[in-house]
Amino acid sequence: MSGEIATAPAGGVARMSRRVMNLAHILTQNARRHGDRPGFIWAGRQWNWKEIDAAVSALAAGLAARGIVKGDRILVHSKNCAEMFWSMFAAFRLGAVWVPTNFRLMPDEVAYLGTSSGARAFLCHGDFPEHAAAVKAESKVLDFTWRIGEGAFGETSLDEVIAANDGAQVANRAVDADDPCWFFFTSGTTGRSKAAVLTHGQMAFVVTNHLCDLMPGTTESDASLVVAPLSHGAGVHQLVQAARGVPTILLPTERFDIDEAFRLIETHRVTNIFTVPTILKMLVEHPAVDKHDHSSLRYIIYAGAPMYREDQKAALAKLGKVLVQYFGLGEVTGNITVLPPALHDPDDGPGARIGTCGFERTGMQVSIQGDDGDELEPFQTGEICVIGPAVFAGYYENPEANAKAFRDGWFRTGDLGHMDNEGFVYITGRASDMYISGGSNIYPREVEEKILTHPAIGEVAVLGVPDPVWGEVGVAVCVARDGQAVSEAELAAFLGAKIPRYKMPKRFFFWEQLPKSGYGKVPKRLVRDELEARGLLEQIAKRAEQ
Repeated sequence: MSGEIATAPAGGVARMSRRVMNLAHILTQNARRHGDRPGFIWAGRQWNWKEIDAAVSALAAGLAARGIVKGDRILVHSKNCAEMFWSMFAAFRLGAVWVPTNFRLMPDEVAYLGTSSGARAFLCHGDFPEHAAAVKAESKVLDFTWRIGEGAFGETSLDEVIAANDGAQVANRAVDADDPCWFFFTSGTTGRSKAAVLTHGQMAFVVTNHLCDLMPGTTESDASLVVAPLSHGAGVHQLVQAARGVPTILLPTERFDIDEAFRLIETHRVTNIFTVPTILKMLVEHPAVDKHDHSSLRYIIYAGAPMYREDQKAALAKLGKVLVQYFGLGEVTGNITVLPPALHDPDDGPGARIGTCGFERTGMQVSIQGDDGDELEPFQTGEICVIGPAVFAGYYENPEANAKAFRDGWFRTGDLGHMDNEGFVYITGRASDMYISGGSNIYPREVEEKILTHPAIGEVAVLGVPDPVWGEVGVAVCVARDGQAVSEAELAAFLGAKIPRYKMPKRFFFWEQLPKSGYGKVPKRLVRDELEARGLLEQIAKRAEQ
């Protein structure tokens, strides 16, 4: 806890709590140094850093007057907007904890997150009255709900609070390195989402690390476009941008309008974007990429999942060598590996680092470990584990999850992969995605990469399903490119020359689209749910019995 002093063991130095910079000091710095420069641009309006700092202080004053103190959790359920950005820094300024949710979640899911986090305040976008009602009904500690934007619920709106406290001066609360600032919810690939506790000290390292490894040379002359919810990775990215006085530009609505995205890139000379592979693929394949000037782009940072090689080559051909890949879970705040632009080779020739997610981030250490926790030799497949200052403090009030997540101090990512002799990491897939067919381990990503080399296939997901003979067999769910078509037999014949027979999917299905999460990923659990809903799992089982 903040303020505690612990005695070091036998002859050591007493370990004291470490005072660190409150992350809201970033705004204080920007208001001083770049006060009249734009810091936020959205829907035809822009705010300079002095205006942003003033709005954050006014909101912080209103929250404090309503009883919010250091350590309190503030639940935020909102589409991307200016007030959501203000709410993050207002929480930090008070030493409170920002608890953002994905705005695409259902009311009962947000109610669970509000209850499990113990939130005292709820800032809810006006488009979600059902969510406000659900949180209020479920929570036993919620003190008040304020509305973001127009609507008919809540005590008041954030606009009214900010106007009422115009001119208020709120100092940044003193914080220690281990004081929480953000509950970052996991995407919940299995079971309920968990709140990963991010701290002021940890996030100061993350900001520095991102600037060092992902976008070196970033200054206030750059500009950043947001194409993902600020509740997760995009929010971390924008905190990093703010640390260098870079203006953040939002799409005007929550709809992912690719033509508008490229128009904003051209208009504001955008230099960096954070996204995920599926969204990057959509940007590259849209006609707008050829209609607008995007030569200002220096860094397109993608994460959340490895990018298939064919998609990677297409992006490099359209955009040039501006791609930056990083591997990192929310629990490590994106800080495990990096593959910079120079190592994104558009050709498959000798020396190309095909399939790697890069090397260890500055200040971080990666270990490929077996089930016993021992480190494996190069090229041996095991679990990717990591230590370093970017690793989170643990899951909030979840000792069971913490016990599973850590071993001998190493955070266990749950991802499988190997490392080569030079320290480059290669992800095989999630441990939960691997399936065993006839006693052999099958890693879906390897099969997916081969399928995507077929010119008619644009997307694919391979997963294991139960089989009475082999234990599990693979099925491939494919999406054909526009105007293209391929039969199951043709695709099987194409793939047969590229992989061993035991890795061959038993069935190939063709859908118009793959189910995606709110962050643009394709979770295998959603594909499995859709297979079941369509009666295809039952169909496969019956065929196996015949």
